[in-house]
Amino acid sequence: MLLGAPGSGKGTQAEMITRHFGVPVTSPGAILRREKDLGTDLGMETAEITQHGGLVPDKIIVGLIEDWLRLHGGHGFVFDGFPRTVPQAESLQSILARHRTPLDLAIWLEVTEETVRDRISSRLQCRSCGFTTSVTSATFAERPVCPYCDGPLVRRNDDDVDVLQKRLAEFNAKTQPLADFYKKAGTLRSIDGNRERDAVFADLSRLIEQNA
Repeated sequence: MLLGAPGSGKGTQAEMITRHFGVPVTSPGAILRREKDLGTDLGMETAEITQHGGLVPDKIIVGLIEDWLRLHGGHGFVFDGFPRTVPQAESLQSILARHRTPLDLAIWLEVTEETVRDRISSRLQCRSCGFTTSVTSATFAERPVCPYCDGPLVRRNDDDVDVLQKRLAEFNAKTQPLADFYKKAGTLRSIDGNRERDAVFADLSRLIEQNA
């Protein structure tokens, strides 16, 4: 699993991992954005929460993850930004025990607040597949189009500066304690996420190969 602050590069690194190693990746955010695009009640309800910087209730998130694991978790997996709270981590332990699937690594992407703000201010995300890039990187076409599925690259609603401040506060209060949780479990590894994505990915790859 990949853990870290908003804008730490979790989505980008998860995308690179799944393309390089061929393992499925998911994030509650990606699932919920698809639900929103489909216009489901769940999608509309949770979009209202995330748009204002709040966290979706644990019960909803944990249920989505367990449903996803039933379909995709048989041959390895990557979680992007899940769990986000210690209660979610405890629920995940129970889910993995039921599925007899061990957790090999919890990788923490360490970034400064300055890095977070710089990345969030220029982030673009594919509305169709969730691919993440930046305004400066999206120069492969006259208009911002996903290089993988040709979907539109757009700014996320929750990338507003005021919303980001609330998300960072939520992160510090509810997600940061996960570092101690997984350190005690012996699965936590930290990587400097302030660098270019290829340098970060090189370190991630080594960790994954060492634990394969």
